Amino acid sequence: MVELFSQISAYMIPAIIVFIPLYAMLRKKQPVYEVFVDGAKDGFDTAIGIIPHLVGMMVAISMFRASGAMDAMLMVVKPVFDWFGVPSEVLPLGILRPITGAGSLAFTADLIATHGPDSLIGRIASTIQGSTDTTLYVLTVYFGAVAIRNSKYALKVGLFSDVVGFVAAIVICMLVF
Repeated sequence: MVELFSQISAYMIPAIIVFIPLYAMLRKKQPVYEVFVDGAKDGFDTAIGIIPHLVGMMVAISMFRASGAMDAMLMVVKPVFDWFGVPSEVLPLGILRPITGAGSLAFTADLIATHGPDSLIGRIASTIQGSTDTTLYVLTVYFGAVAIRNSKYALKVGLFSDVVGFVAAIVICMLVF
C-alpha cells in the first residue's frame, strides 16, 4: 500500500502541472501562455514595488542585532527559561523566527549541528521552525505589495500566533521527548 502511494505521489505534481493549463485552454478557452506572461509582468512590478520595504526590514534587523538589543532581551528572559527547565539555547530562535526566515533557519541548522537532530534542543528548534511563521517578513512583503498601511491588528495576531507556536512547540517536545 505504501509503495502504491509513493508511486502515485511521484506523478501528482507533474500531472497537476499538465492538467491546469490544459483545463484552462480546453475547457475555459483561455490563452494560457498570454495569461502567464501578463502574470509574470505583474509579478515583476510587484517585486520592484516591495524592494524598499524589504531593505527597510533588513536594515532594522541588522540594527536590532548589532545594537545588542537582542542580547539584552535574551539576558532578561533566560532566568525564566532556566527556572522552567527549558533549554535557553532555543530562545534566540523564538526571537529570530518572526523576523527572518533565513536567519532562523541558519540558527536552527547551527543548533542541530551542535546538539544533534535527536536532542531535545534539536527537536524543539525543528518544531519551532515548523510551527511559527516569519510574521514581520510576511507583513512587509504582502502588505507592501498591496499598499496596506494600517497593519497593527495583523501584526498583533501574527506575533501572538508566533508566541503560541513557540510555547506549544516547547511544551509538546518536553512532554513527548
